[in-house]
Amino acid sequence: MRTQVAIVGAGPAGLTLARLLELEGIATVVLEDRSRDYCEHRIRAGVLEQRTVDLLRDAGVGARMEREGIVHGGIHLQFERERHHVPMYELTGRSIVIYGQTEVVKDLIAARVESGLPLHFEVEGVSVDGVDTDRPSVRFRQDGRRQELECDVVAGCDGFHGVCRPSIPDGVLRTYEREYPFGWLGILAEVAPSMDELVYTHHERGFALLSLRSPERSRYYLQVAPDEDVAGWPDDRIWEELQRRTELDGWTLHEGPIVEKGVTGMRSFVSEPMQHGRLFLAGDAAHIVPPTGAKGLNLAIADVRVLAEALVTFFRAGDETLLRAYSRECLRRVWRAEHFSWWMTSMLHRLPGDDPFDAKLQLSQLRYVVSSETAARSLAENYVGLETV
Repeated sequence: MRTQVAIVGAGPAGLTLARLLELEGIATVVLEDRSRDYCEHRIRAGVLEQRTVDLLRDAGVGARMEREGIVHGGIHLQFERERHHVPMYELTGRSIVIYGQTEVVKDLIAARVESGLPLHFEVEGVSVDGVDTDRPSVRFRQDGRRQELECDVVAGCDGFHGVCRPSIPDGVLRTYEREYPFGWLGILAEVAPSMDELVYTHHERGFALLSLRSPERSRYYLQVAPDEDVAGWPDDRIWEELQRRTELDGWTLHEGPIVEKGVTGMRSFVSEPMQHGRLFLAGDAAHIVPPTGAKGLNLAIADVRVLAEALVTFFRAGDETLLRAYSRECLRRVWRAEHFSWWMTSMLHRLPGDDPFDAKLQLSQLRYVVSSETAARSLAENYVGLETV
């Protein structure tokens, strides 16, 4: 097999890159070790920045997002049993769209299938070779047959636990990481959201987030221990804790059937550089952010926007200038998002040790954000996505 760009991973980064390159006439093959059903049903992020929305629309995969996505012009910060609105659209002229990553992936897969271009699910034993040469290759097994895909470039879009980053020789990468002493217990409930926009709650019992997936489905989160056993959280306990942490005079959190629940640990992670030879990392393969700032999916899309432009210049003009600058260009945005996500996480979560000094500092910061237009604008700019970094 032969192609111009071998894309390892059929998540948002890999599929979006494939779509952008397809529109430019550049040949790609997408390889994914999971099944199509798994990729189309795993519940992940659901907040899209304006730049992400614009890119998906311009790539011809935004029709359903336009119909079903829910536009939000702000978020709420709740603390000390008061709820404050941060009017992001008024402060920045940009909004966010609530549209699940699952739905983005479905749209991208459907477009790929309609185009009839190579998209291989359930491949096994993937390995990347020859990235230091101008003819790298990706080896894999499918249906019991060993295959080799020769290419000019490999795009590693296979996530934090993928094979692409570890295929870079020792001594090339430097990693930066922080593990957080808490996780999120997330639920998907068949109940209409009880709020008009996302609510981030600081509470003495721990952080809570009220989000949504559609007018009929709500997505809620509770701060728990990173190794929390979800079996210890029956539905009644989850709703009781959500009610306690988000309680507000004159407002009611409506309950409904919980159709999914799970615990996710939280970490910050960056690998530098994001490239080696003809291998380029994108999305979670190169960086992870805690979900508090809603940056993970948007960073992945930002990465492949830069990579697609560089690859088009490379294949059309033989110019490697943008490819050589790929990592540097992406990392400026990555580190800005890392800081914002860390800041949101540190401000809103109950910190280990229950130090009252820490709690007072958090409340002081929250009061400043909701009382200062300058502070609110800074949060809003980062949340909706900076145009430049």
